[in-house]
Amino acid sequence: MSPDGLRFTAHTPLVQRALDAVAREPIGTPELARAVFGLRQAPPGLASRLVFDLLGEDGRFRVDPQGVWRLADPEPADDRQTLADTKFAVVDVETTGSSVARGARIVEFSAVLVEAGEVKGEYTTLVNPDEWIPRWVTRLTGIEMDMVRDAPRFRDIAGRVRQALEGRVFVAHNVGFDWRFVAEELRMANSVMPDGPKLCTVRLARRVLPGLRRRGLDSLSRYYDVEIVNRHRAGDDARATATILLRMLEAADRQGILYWDELEDWVSGRPRVRIPPARPGEELSA
Repeated sequence: MSPDGLRFTAHTPLVQRALDAVAREPIGTPELARAVFGLRQAPPGLASRLVFDLLGEDGRFRVDPQGVWRLADPEPADDRQTLADTKFAVVDVETTGSSVARGARIVEFSAVLVEAGEVKGEYTTLVNPDEWIPRWVTRLTGIEMDMVRDAPRFRDIAGRVRQALEGRVFVAHNVGFDWRFVAEELRMANSVMPDGPKLCTVRLARRVLPGLRRRGLDSLSRYYDVEIVNRHRAGDDARATATILLRMLEAADRQGILYWDELEDWVSGRPRVRIPPARPGEELSA
């Protein structure tokens, strides 16, 4: 409040005069009082009181011990990516075997697109692997040769797959498995895996649910009451994983983890935030 009972605001003409004066060059308190208030022969005490009442709490200004006023240095921009702005592609694949090195191929691909705390889209398709589907794979997935005979080859969908993954965190339950298969199929299609980070929901679950004994997809689905209609089908598993991811991101948010790099460090065991110890079964982890 000013000496005569008037309250100055950040938008008054007086403040604008002060901004204009200080922007030209650093200026002492008496000179600033003259520039702003038009005071020619005001007592030093009054000039100081007026200037400090006007600008003392305005973060755009700073004053040194000698009473010289300058514009404050701008706050450094925080270019870290927030989790709220991070886009995820939650991927699941069904394959003819467990090993890329032994020539196993993808028979079904799914990517569920997650951003801003919700599912925004999905791309799911059967894939003709150009080889026989083993009987044990059919028993596990229900996918038979007749189902994929007229399906596209991976090379036919490589561009669509890249489009789904581009600019997103590659997420999967046991991410190394799905990532290796997709990367190899893209390589064989004369394409490349989009460059970007990966997130394993198994590892994330270790941080979010340290008291849970098993962290397979079935266990996490039971814990979060997420229904998987057709287990071991890429679309259903990816949708369930996406729902679980969103629940675990909510848990991370409750821990004060707001940025992607903080989540990466937390999952890796290098927390950036102080987290209270958890009791078994709670969604807390140190």
